[in-house]
Amino acid sequence: MASAENEATPLLSNSKNKNKNNIRNGWLFLAAFSAVLGNFIFGYAMVFPSAVIPQLQKEKDSNLHMDVHQISWFGSVFAIGAIVGGLSAMVLNDKLGRKHSIMISVIPATAGFLMITTAHKVWLLLLGRFLTGVAGGITASSIPVYVSEISHPGVRGALGSCPQIMAVFGSLALYLLGLVLPWRWLAVAGEVPVLIMLFLLCFMPNSPRYLISNNKRDEASRALKWLRGSESNYTAELNQIERSVNSQVGIQWRDLRSPFFYKPILISVFMRFLQQMTGITPILVYLQPIFEKTAVSLDPKLDAAIVGLVRLLSVAIAAGLMDKAGRKALLYTSAFIMYLSTLTMGIYNHKTPCDIVNITATVSSVANANEAMASHGISSSTLIPLFSIMFIIFGYAMGWGPITWLLMSEILPTTARGVASGLCVAVSWVTAFVLTQVFMHAVEAYGLFAPFLFFCVVCVVNIIFTAKCVPETKGRTLEEIENYFRTGRTFTIAES
Repeated sequence: MASAENEATPLLSNSKNKNKNNIRNGWLFLAAFSAVLGNFIFGYAMVFPSAVIPQLQKEKDSNLHMDVHQISWFGSVFAIGAIVGGLSAMVLNDKLGRKHSIMISVIPATAGFLMITTAHKVWLLLLGRFLTGVAGGITASSIPVYVSEISHPGVRGALGSCPQIMAVFGSLALYLLGLVLPWRWLAVAGEVPVLIMLFLLCFMPNSPRYLISNNKRDEASRALKWLRGSESNYTAELNQIERSVNSQVGIQWRDLRSPFFYKPILISVFMRFLQQMTGITPILVYLQPIFEKTAVSLDPKLDAAIVGLVRLLSVAIAAGLMDKAGRKALLYTSAFIMYLSTLTMGIYNHKTPCDIVNITATVSSVANANEAMASHGISSSTLIPLFSIMFIIFGYAMGWGPITWLLMSEILPTTARGVASGLCVAVSWVTAFVLTQVFMHAVEAYGLFAPFLFFCVVCVVNIIFTAKCVPETKGRTLEEIENYFRTGRTFTIAES
């Protein structure tokens, strides 16, 4: 019987079905929303330069005018702050807990936006961006873990995609507000969700798993009862969590030789590494220069709206399919769509070479762009780069974007979750920073063909990695997932 079990075998079906209808999700959804407001702030702060840089170049105060070198740092210093925040979360998650780590991020976020609001020197703008990056790194490490630990298997997939959805909403909010607000007021507007998040989290419970691991069983029981409802069989879930936590001890360096620890950690780290290697960050950062080099000239505001809407649509699709189609099916689909799109983009630029220009050059004005399109004519081939980029973003956002965050929070063992999640975020942002810098030089040296061909190869590697290394976690409890890595190839938990 045991040998017949595999990743698709239904487990604990009687107890799950018996208690499923008794679970009330209202308070759980409120707790998750309170936490993922941090991702809204993250998405807002990350794309902040897209609306601010054009305004700064028209600023009357010459001290705020930035050259190309300063502009590049204004965009990329956020990633350095996120690395610092991710490393800080390695300690904060285990020492203070997931909820309080998210609340701590309010300090650098508030200070960063305030510094940008009052800045009269470029270095103050850079420092403000760095601090908002620190806040983003902390929330990126803490929120997925918190949401995963307060969720039950029936909704964990959908809630696990919420951080990505909220980050997209944050980016859209920045684009829309950038149409009507001066850059200083954009920073002021960034303070609003920060304060709302802090207020709501004051009334939310800590993660039951964190409370159990810190010998606070009564508080964990109250938290689980509040999250699931008094009529649910929360006691059985609490006992299962307690057995899982009590069976573990603090992680030591020698423990990393055990597959129970090193396999989920390596899978999580490599997924975050491969996620960035698909090229999503440089594509979004250099979207306008890419379109300019491929003869697709659009209003920058229209570009931002198209990208934001495509990202939002695809993440919403992923949220609806996460607990139906499964994580691996979406990862396969996502990588395959990105593979075809990057291959098409590479072939197009190989067949249609462009003059090599500095990718950091200012994008042409809307009037000049329209004249260029009128002179060259709009053909089906001219639309290939636009649709290729749209499908790259679509594929990423429906799979390799949100699912890597979700799987990280699901498969990491409890005792290593805080440290490992911070490590994953740091690896992700180091990769994003380096790749964004290299992309500029590669395009200037070889044209767009080379980087997109590289991204195409990475997508093939992602498909192979998913097939060989990633377990299907749909419908599994966190305890079952931990047991999978402990025993090798089964999710079954022996009831004591």
